Amino acid sequence: MKSAIAEVAQVYGIENWGAGYFGINSRGNLSVRLSERDTRSADVKKIVDDLIARRVKLPVIIRFPQLFASQVRKMNQSFRAAMKEFDYKGAHKAVFPMKVNQRRQVIEAYLEEGSKHSYGLEAGSKPELYAALALDQAPDSLLVCNGFKDNGFIDLAFVGTQLGKNVVIVIEKLNELPRVIERAQATGVRPMLGMRVRLYTRGSGRWEKSGGEQSKFGLTTTELLQAIKSLRDAGLLDSLRVLHFHIGSQITQIKRVKSGVKEAARVYAKIRKMGIDVDHLNVGGGAGVDYDGSKTSFESSANYTLQEFANDVIYTIKSVCEEENVPEPNVITESGRVLVAYHAILITNIIDEIETVRGMRNVTMTGNEAQVIKELYDLYKSMTAKNFLEYYHDALEHKEELFTLFDLGFIGLEDRAKGEILFWEVCDKANNFAKLSQLKSEEFDDLRKLLSAKYLCNFSVFRSVPDHWAIDQLFPIIPIHRLNEVPTDTATLCDITCDSDGVIDRFVDLHDVKEVLEVHDLKNNEPYYLAMMLIGAYQEVMGNFHNLFGTTNEAHVIISGDGEYHISRVIEGSNVGEMVSFAKYEKDFLQEGFRTLLNRQIKKGKLTEEEAGYLSEEYDNHFDDYTYLDTNGRQ
Repeated sequence: MKSAIAEVAQVYGIENWGAGYFGINSRGNLSVRLSERDTRSADVKKIVDDLIARRVKLPVIIRFPQLFASQVRKMNQSFRAAMKEFDYKGAHKAVFPMKVNQRRQVIEAYLEEGSKHSYGLEAGSKPELYAALALDQAPDSLLVCNGFKDNGFIDLAFVGTQLGKNVVIVIEKLNELPRVIERAQATGVRPMLGMRVRLYTRGSGRWEKSGGEQSKFGLTTTELLQAIKSLRDAGLLDSLRVLHFHIGSQITQIKRVKSGVKEAARVYAKIRKMGIDVDHLNVGGGAGVDYDGSKTSFESSANYTLQEFANDVIYTIKSVCEEENVPEPNVITESGRVLVAYHAILITNIIDEIETVRGMRNVTMTGNEAQVIKELYDLYKSMTAKNFLEYYHDALEHKEELFTLFDLGFIGLEDRAKGEILFWEVCDKANNFAKLSQLKSEEFDDLRKLLSAKYLCNFSVFRSVPDHWAIDQLFPIIPIHRLNEVPTDTATLCDITCDSDGVIDRFVDLHDVKEVLEVHDLKNNEPYYLAMMLIGAYQEVMGNFHNLFGTTNEAHVIISGDGEYHISRVIEGSNVGEMVSFAKYEKDFLQEGFRTLLNRQIKKGKLTEEEAGYLSEEYDNHFDDYTYLDTNGRQ
């Protein structure tokens, strides 16, 4: 017989999506370890209790920089192993796309480990490039400049070259090339140049339109040849060192990776045969994260490992180069999601359960109720394992009759309330019989969702997991404690924004997408914490300020031994003042307006000077409040 912990681990699928980093310890708490083979771990519940003791309010993002470093090492080891296995002559030079997570602390954590392997950065805008220029990279690492570029962007790239960085200016459109040529001729500075090629191959998953003939990025074959001619005429053809392509983010099918790499390698080989010494092939990003643990081509999964990704990239390029008899290029990768997703988790607390009439069970029958209510009561009392399906269908008809009678004015509010309670009690009883009989039915699947609790969670979907709202991205969600108890309830999660879309009602499952999450019953005055996992990629930079809920508090945790950890840094999230200022409500403007309204009330005799002073002080005191709900220690 399986232990409760083993059963719970299976319920949440932690071994499927955890990549060896996450588990359940003997205390029934979520644990984080440095790798699948490393025994050192930390207790997430203990960390949260520690943070709360330090007056850090929830929600909070907990970062484990060592997990980021572990994924960087895994990337490096995967490509080194592939190159050794296939006797590949080129080198692997990864760059981290800053757009995946631009937070300075995240980029610094990446560079600390990445610099050991000569890994660099990718910037896709002027602000990203401006920040990257000031960061200390490994001397032989690359700084790749992607995206559409104006003169200012190109000028900054030349500044980076003069600074001693190995800047690669990737030409996305032909109209960028004249400025690059003009700047090079005027300064004598020679940055590395790259050409982004628009491939026929498309990726798979939600971002497959990033590649293919309709992609907004890249040069057509005709434009590529025209760019080569322009560089030759300008005497700058020796600066063309990189061929670049990208077929999409979160590529779910490995066969699409192989197809794209094969096409790009063929283009590279043909350019080499033109006598052009291109020596780098940038295969873009797109290495997928298996968010749901299914290891399939589903949109929230990927049907390959990082090692398989590296093997297929290297083997495919080598095969084409051997066929074409050209040198094997250095391989640049721009995969960021797979490096950074695992390192961050969001911890939120359940504020309360949003009650429905199902929770009101005190029904006293007087005998004077309408016939429809009496019949609902009889259905509830007489339901058995043999008749529950029939009685459930009868209850559905009675529910319609109940509301029709109310609309016509034949029953009052008290009878309507009794009828609603009895209907939900019939549903609850029928659902229990359906579970016992293991009935597989779409209508009872829908019923279970209706009967599930609604847990009010202290966070904003739009701020912390915007991809769930925008594109139905799945993220693993798991309690951080009580994992030695098999959950008996189910729930959907509601955030604290005043928007009906602020819900999570799709959850990871090995074989399907669940519409409810298994949860434990809420005990009086006891906190219940949930962790939203694998949110390190894109969620923070894509999050918006719906309702002016700002960034969350943040803690950086270093695992130092078995059960030992160190909170190395706590960064405060947005406060009320910062968020109203973001919306252009400057503090002086608000205080002046508030005082004007107070003086108006004083003149009307509705407030004394003392009362107005108290209100003014109370107003000012909330300027520094955390934007999320303060549960006064009941977190």
